[in-house]
Amino acid sequence: MNKRIDTVTLWRPVGPKELKLIEKSGMRAFPPRLPEQPIFYPVLSEAYAVQIARDWNVPASGSGFVTRFEVLKDFLDRYQIEQAGSKAHREYWIPAEDLPEFNRAIVGGIKVTAVFGKDANQPTVEE
Repeated sequence: MNKRIDTVTLWRPVGPKELKLIEKSGMRAFPPRLPEQPIFYPVLSEAYAVQIARDWNVPASGSGFVTRFEVLKDFLDRYQIEQAGSKAHREYWIPAEDLPEFNRAIVGGIKVTAVFGKDANQPTVEE
């Protein structure tokens, strides 16, 4: 009998440096957080990820990318969904020290679904 694995779809807006590190992992993991970044913030809606990639990553680094990935629901159940502003701005706050375990809970890899800014004419990983 096949056991169904429950996953949750999440998105994460990233800049070009973070995307390069994700690519180095074979599109399987997010890179470790910097010391001044104690929390990893995956978001619950593509629209919210697009807003951050377009409105924050592009001005900060010239390009913004939206990534999509599936995470085991059992892993995420230990964290609360946080609201950062409006009801549309929902995200998980994963402590940096939990990121290696978070990465192991990713099912099927990380896909780039949207590109903004100077790299917008480059093909995305999903194409």
